[in-house]
Amino acid sequence: MLLPKIIGKFKMITAKKINEIKHRSGSSVWQRDYYEHVIRNGESLIHISDYIVNNPLNWDHDDYFYKE
Repeated sequence: MLLPKIIGKFKMITAKKINEIKHRSGSSVWQRDYYEHVIRNGESLIHISDYIVNNPLNWDHDDYFYKE
């Protein structure tokens, strides 16, 4: 359970700092959960790398993407 606690703490600290900088109080910064996946081979690495690179291109079509 160490990794989820580290990620939770990171999300809490950065959300507080972002809201402080933007003069907001308690606004959501992060999605509720995260998806973790073990990279077991080269094919999996390529698939995940492609997702990371291409995912931001789809944000304009994402109902959950925060737009200012």
